[in-house]
Amino acid sequence: MKKLISSIFVILIIAVSSCKNLDVAPSDAISTSTLVMTPAGLANALNGAYALFKDHISFNGSVDLNNMYLRQFYQLSDFASDDIVCGQVTEDPLFYSFSLSHSPGQSNTRFYWYISYKIITGVNTIIDAVEKSGKQDAQTQQLLGECYFLRALCHFNLVRLFAQPYSVNAGAPGIILRQSVNEEAKKARATVAEVYAAVIADAEKSETLMTVARGVQYASREAAWALLSRVNLYKEDNAKAIAYATNVINSGKFSLETKATYPSLFAQAQSSKETILCVAFTPVDDYGKFGSIASMIYSDGNSGWGEEFASSSLRDLMAKHPEDIRWSYIIPSKDGNGTIQKKNGIETYYISKFSFQGGLPNLSSPILFRMAEMYLNRAEALAKTGNTAGALDDVDKIRSNRGLEASLYQGSLPSGFSVLDVVLDERRIELAFEGQRTYDVYRNKRKLNKAYWGYHLQGLKETDVDLSKTPSGYPNMEVDYTNPRIIYFLPVDEVLSNPLAIQNP
Repeated sequence: MKKLISSIFVILIIAVSSCKNLDVAPSDAISTSTLVMTPAGLANALNGAYALFKDHISFNGSVDLNNMYLRQFYQLSDFASDDIVCGQVTEDPLFYSFSLSHSPGQSNTRFYWYISYKIITGVNTIIDAVEKSGKQDAQTQQLLGECYFLRALCHFNLVRLFAQPYSVNAGAPGIILRQSVNEEAKKARATVAEVYAAVIADAEKSETLMTVARGVQYASREAAWALLSRVNLYKEDNAKAIAYATNVINSGKFSLETKATYPSLFAQAQSSKETILCVAFTPVDDYGKFGSIASMIYSDGNSGWGEEFASSSLRDLMAKHPEDIRWSYIIPSKDGNGTIQKKNGIETYYISKFSFQGGLPNLSSPILFRMAEMYLNRAEALAKTGNTAGALDDVDKIRSNRGLEASLYQGSLPSGFSVLDVVLDERRIELAFEGQRTYDVYRNKRKLNKAYWGYHLQGLKETDVDLSKTPSGYPNMEVDYTNPRIIYFLPVDEVLSNPLAIQNP
């Protein structure tokens, strides 16, 4: 079979093409030996891999400004949840996430698959070069660890989107593992369990290698612990989820933002004391109305499309506490009389978690891991191991820093709620719009209830819908974890070029 073609020059091209977004300018001519023998050359190549999370790059011969790793990730995850409502029918493939009307040929999954493996191939090339060089200094080992971390993160995000949850069927087909520059191009999908094992092994290795602090825009030992906490939580290895979350919490490097500082957390992600890892955007990366994450979910009247809003379902959950500072990221659009505006019968509540870095409405540095998630990961794992008091204490740590000092649980469950109910509700509010909600629901074998008006009700009009009826009477209002469309089809490109990659049902 034809071997995968991977070379140092792949990384060099990435680095050079991405230099417009990086602080380190590449050399005009970087040789293979320079790549592995000089810190600058190695860092430059790795910067190219980081840049692929935010750059618009050519795919199938052209550059589409709608295509960007992070934009696609939040589309494919959040827009399939009950936290965001679609305000209108659109030709953008993001609509497939709302309606669950997926296809192997939709452009956003095809690009996301492509860019994910481009990053993986890039870091595999660096890993191969560094390990052949035998260099053992701390700086080189740090960068090598970051490569293992990025490979783990990309494989994990892929398996979340294209395969069943581990807790549902660990033996189900996962995704294609790419762990070497010398693999066959045609390769079968690993099982979900095999992918998780590979992700954990890479993250654990990265944690042992990374000892040099480079800032929250780069992977670190604490970021590896955060990833391991998340992965083990999904795997239902609760003891390890607790242990790794505790490692981060006890590291002394991060803390929760307070009621006073939380409203600026996301706009100032690179300097926030809560950020463990973010993708650093600069003003050069302000994509404006075309191609940014924010433009889908926020508009100041001209800055973006603003066609997706915070759902009534999420707002209803939050409504009992108007003092909750987390309302600061849900912005109602009002007319001159102070009345909430509607679009197609849907109340317009914009989302600003990806806005206002430097005051710019379409700019932010999206946070991949932050301190609040560590408390919530630990709380969920504690809940599942019977430690109700410990779980509620961790939830209270979040609430006490979000303006809910008068509404703490203090070890007592509210009537009619399990401890897991409490934790998952807190996760929903705290981590809303950050790409977590659907996974929280389905890996816990629950249903996603989308019984509210919006264009996820494909083919219907507002006047057609009677929400007093059973949700199952309408398409895609109640989505069970057994629904095959909670995951996406493998892209047609992969299936056609690789007959060993069996398509999802």
